[in-house]
Parts: sequence; C-alpha cells; structure tokens
Amino acid sequence: MKIVFLGTPDFAVATLRAIYEAGHEIVAVVTVPDKPQGRGLKYTFSPVKEFALKHRLPILQPENLKDASFIRELTAFQASLFVVVAFRMLPEEVFLIPPKGTFNAHASLLPDYRGAAPIHRAIMNGEKITGVTTFFLNKEMDKGDIIAQEKVEILDDETTGELYEKLKKVAATLVVKTINLIKTDSYTLTSQQNLTVSEIKKAPKIQKEDTLINWNRPAEVIFNQIRGLSPSPGAYTRIKNIEGEIFTIKCFKASILNEKSEGKPGTISIYDTNKMTVATQNFQISLQNIQFQSKKRMEISDFLPGFKSEKYTLFLF
Repeated sequence: MKIVFLGTPDFAVATLRAIYEAGHEIVAVVTVPDKPQGRGLKYTFSPVKEFALKHRLPILQPENLKDASFIRELTAFQASLFVVVAFRMLPEEVFLIPPKGTFNAHASLLPDYRGAAPIHRAIMNGEKITGVTTFFLNKEMDKGDIIAQEKVEILDDETTGELYEKLKKVAATLVVKTINLIKTDSYTLTSQQNLTVSEIKKAPKIQKEDTLINWNRPAEVIFNQIRGLSPSPGAYTRIKNIEGEIFTIKCFKASILNEKSEGKPGTISIYDTNKMTVATQNFQISLQNIQFQSKKRMEISDFLPGFKSEKYTLFLF
C-alpha cells in the first residue's frame, strides 16, 4: 500500500521513521516550505524534510495546499493512504484524494483536547491521563471518526517537554498499528458527532496571557501552569528593583511545599543560597529552575549566590 506522509516537526519524525522502518512504501513526504532563520537569514529545513532527504524520499513543499499544480502532483503518486502528523489543516481537495482515506494522529484522547496545544493544556488542567488518537480527517478540526487510541499516564511532576517525548513514541507505534488496520480493513470507527461542545475539554493555542503567573491562585494551579508551559513557551512572573524597574522571570520547574503561605501571595522567601519560595493563595511554592531576564536558564542553587536580593522588592507579580 502506497503512503504519502504529511508533517513538519520532530514529533512527526518519530512516526515517519516508524512507518519507514516497518517497511511500508512511502511514495512522498509533504512538509512546509524552507524558511529563513537567524541573523544571517539562512534557510532551514523542517525536521521531516531532513529525514526525507536522508532517506531519499520524494518531497513536496507547497505554499498553498489548494494550488492546482500541487493537487495534480500529489494525485500522480497514486497513494492509497495519506498519514498526517503535526501538519496544517488539510483542504477537502487533499484529504479526499486517497481511496483508503487520510488519517491524523493527535496527542490527546479525542474528543477531549481538540486544538493546537493538547499536551500543554492537559498538564495545565492537572489531568492524570492523556494519550494519542488516530482518526480520519473530515471538514472539521479534530472531529473525524476515531480509528484507534492509546492511553498514557501523566506523572505528578511531568512537564510538557517530558510528556511530549513520551507521546511522540506512542504516536509512532499507534500510527503503524493504524496503517495495518486500514490495510486489512479490520477496524471499527467511533463517531465524534453526537457530543455537545460543553462536554468537551478544549486545547486552544497558548496565548501570552496564559503564560503570566497569578500568585493569588492556589499552589496546585500555579504548579500545573509552570510544568504545563515548560520548556516552551515558559510561565513567567515579574519583579521590581528598588528603583521601580520591572524584570521578568521565567519559571520552568517548581514544587509545592507542605508549608502554608503566611505572607501576601507573591511574597518571596530566600533560605541560604539554595532555596527560594513564593507565597500563593494556600501553600508555598519552591522555585527550582528559572531564567531571570537577559540571563540563561539555571537551577535556583546556581542563581541565588549571584542574586542581590537587597536590590529588589522580594515580591513577584
């Protein structure tokens, strides 16, 4: 069975590699156009293109997915199945081309966490279980019929970066399994159509306002926000120096202490040179890995010896 693979980031490469190593015939790879990056504006390839080049797979990089020449070129490969992992939303002209259909792998247990940030949102919401879903594409975002799912446990202190790596491997395995199910017509579909919006947890794109820490909230909420936004884009807070200048601090790792917060939420307490805690609505949070404005990311034990606390208000907001 001939397959066209569509994807862009590192998350998709793991799946592309799994399909390739399973011996399936990949007749083409579709990814984003090369983009200039950095000070020198040097053109860089997507991770998926790098894999395709290394393994001499035909590559398509359309600017417009509805372009007639792209549609003709894609159709000419005569693929039976399209597989999508971390790519743009496809127009109907594309996903209806293969006779076996087009399916996508999504990093959540659909119908929950449809959208651009399913891993971030699941951790930010304090979920204990997530997973990967494969489903056939239709006109609506992440609403096609479900083919297969695999559940994954979210550990209590797991970050988005760590869960990303775990789900990347699960997605690769599930996609190969799904290809085999479709190849042998041995699957049963589950519809997502008979659900109301109010029943479904959403995963919209992370916005700037999602990343600012509000220390007036409970410690559990702040802790989940920090790990859910780590390593990128990072949850942030702000501090003033005694001259009134404001600096940002990104927080990548923290823990909740058993100690009740006594001061006003946002109040900093420093113990020796290896512990910094912040008051919240209920319990103290210990910051363990941060990035002070214009500085590199570092462990709190490396940051505190050089932090001149007398120059700041010792209050985060």
